[in-house]
Amino acid sequence: MSYDLPDGRLFIGGEWEIGTGAEITSIYPADGSVNRILKGASRADGERAIARALTAQADPAWRGLKPHERARYLARIADGIEANAARIAFIQTRDTGKTLRETGALVASAAATFRYFAAALETLDDDLTTPRGDYLTMSVHEPLGLVAAITPWNSPIASDAQKVAPALAAGNAVLLKPASWSPLVSLELARIVEEAGLPKGLFSVLPGAGREIGNLLVEHPAIKRVSFTGGTSTGRTLVKQAAEKLMPVSLELGGKSPTIVFKDTDPELAIAGILFGMFSSSGQSCIAGSRLFVERAIYDQFVPRLVAATKALVVGDPMDPATQVAPLVHPDHRAAVAEHVSRAVAEGATVLCGGHAPEGGIYDNGAYYLPTILSGVTNTDRICREEVFGPVLVVMPFDSEDEVIAMGNDNDYGLACGIWTRDFPRAYRIGRAITTGTVWINTYKQFSISTPFGGEKDAGTGREKGREGIRAYQAQKSLYVDLTGRPHPWARLQEA
Repeated sequence: MSYDLPDGRLFIGGEWEIGTGAEITSIYPADGSVNRILKGASRADGERAIARALTAQADPAWRGLKPHERARYLARIADGIEANAARIAFIQTRDTGKTLRETGALVASAAATFRYFAAALETLDDDLTTPRGDYLTMSVHEPLGLVAAITPWNSPIASDAQKVAPALAAGNAVLLKPASWSPLVSLELARIVEEAGLPKGLFSVLPGAGREIGNLLVEHPAIKRVSFTGGTSTGRTLVKQAAEKLMPVSLELGGKSPTIVFKDTDPELAIAGILFGMFSSSGQSCIAGSRLFVERAIYDQFVPRLVAATKALVVGDPMDPATQVAPLVHPDHRAAVAEHVSRAVAEGATVLCGGHAPEGGIYDNGAYYLPTILSGVTNTDRICREEVFGPVLVVMPFDSEDEVIAMGNDNDYGLACGIWTRDFPRAYRIGRAITTGTVWINTYKQFSISTPFGGEKDAGTGREKGREGIRAYQAQKSLYVDLTGRPHPWARLQEA
């Protein structure tokens, strides 16, 4: 199966144009071959997209639409994604190196996201608030105007949908900046949005350098909100820039999520969940359960079983249906992951499996790295505190509930947590005690577009998904309507 890749033109304010920014090279991580060389967006390209978006968003043909009328556009986009699912999955696999199994699931998720927010618009009501006098009071919600979405390279189609769909549902124009390592699938989304008939100018896709196009989207006075998913250091910089114009932002940043296994758990259930939660996506996931805490009473039996199961994972060609662990997104990223492991070993960690790139055959040209488990570490070691964003798991024992809660919370991140036990009251206690945005009990890495998602501490701020996800892209306004028809008594007007 093979499909033509997007031709490299950018979608600037509803027009397909060659970018005028720095050159971007998209590679296929499985063998290092070049997918496409394209010119990224420059500041001038971004300014042009913003100008067109302002005109399109202010047009009554869009701004005056009823919510159920906007919903029709979102539903058509969902239809277009589903109709092109195989093509989109292929493009994302070429762009990111993810397995076709995973990219197919991400495409289905993106379509479901647009469909969910289309449905939400049918019942997302404004409020008639409780009267406190002889007046009618209402709380209504209106579009912000122009919003920017900045998405990462690890799951672009799903991340794009989670930001673009609610922003359009709210009545805004959206400028999407995908990561330079994975621009192609977002450009394919633009083609589908165009074919769905969305009014020209409401949507742009602007891959380009963060220092140029990213800074423009954050600093431009016409942009009223930025939703960012990416690294914590970049998120901190973005917040400082946004503060200069008092612009709200939502941030989904890094993670170093704890996974906790108690002695009463079903080991087969836990091992399968840990493998999926850590090594699917080749570990390139902010929610990866990368810190594993195993109750000491079963540590010596559980860890060898986990290691054996990890060694049995199929590392290979992302186009092969049998592959479970595909290459990392780029050789430079693999080098960064390898450096994390080398430093941990130098500081005393023991490699239980993996710890290096595989060799021979298809592995020699691709950005592959073996699923890795490290022991002999403490929760204060750098490898236990810094996000690796690769297939690297650290494992540590614990003795008590209080101890594992303290260790789970002793980290700068607070994005997710996994708990494995048959004791539901215990799972509930720990789930409430861990400072995090999402807790999974006897499962991991399961998602629903109807359930809000976000992080605490350095993992970010704000929430995406859910019905309230639309409200994040709207301004709330209060209306008071007098019911008396009489002048206010304070004025003490005299009758003529």
